[in-house]
Amino acid sequence: MGKAFDWHLIFDFIPTLLEYLMITLQVLVYATVIGLILGLILAVIRLFRVPVLSQLVIVFLSFIRGTPMLIQLFLVFYGLPALLLVFGVDISRMAPAYFVIVTYALRDGAIFSEIFRSAIKGVDYGQTEAAMSVGMSPVQSFFRIVLPQSASIAFPNVANSVISSLKDTSLAFTIGLMDMMGRGETLIAATAHALEVYIAMSIIYYTVVLILEQVAKLFEKRANRHKAPVVVLD
Repeated sequence: MGKAFDWHLIFDFIPTLLEYLMITLQVLVYATVIGLILGLILAVIRLFRVPVLSQLVIVFLSFIRGTPMLIQLFLVFYGLPALLLVFGVDISRMAPAYFVIVTYALRDGAIFSEIFRSAIKGVDYGQTEAAMSVGMSPVQSFFRIVLPQSASIAFPNVANSVISSLKDTSLAFTIGLMDMMGRGETLIAATAHALEVYIAMSIIYYTVVLILEQVAKLFEKRANRHKAPVVVLD
């Protein structure tokens, strides 16, 4: 049983937990950047129906959608060292943060690939035809015409996914990462004031999410600043 609730401790715990927030945010940033690159590659493979690779991507996406995040985390943490050891590479002593980043990058890549694929297909094919009619190659028209427009379409869903990933990083402590959640667990073990610690972490997570939402809105507004407003006639 925990000790009697003391709301003053919430404000004592917040500064301690904030010291470890940067680790959580670093994991989020690295995983997001890698996930964006991977997601674009996977989306292109599916859109151009690359033989063999396209089928492998479909299986990968199905696996990511069909398994819990926690299991994926353990599979990478225990499975990747075992796999690489077969080739004589020992990464068993690597910091848990690297395994967390790899896991979340793979998960983000799968999610982003579906977002990108849908956004790219949402761009009118007539624009590609127009670009090719003035001498652009299919690759040039994709990167110069289609991709910039699809990025604008995909941005809101990508931003929502990043915010969701922030909350999911709370699972990283299960493999030993001393992030904000990991520090919170040590505080609970040391003080037996679990409720106060969880309330303090809730306040921090909620504040960060609100900030990210506002930043996302500003970027989305800036990205769409050249679009003409829709006029509704009565």
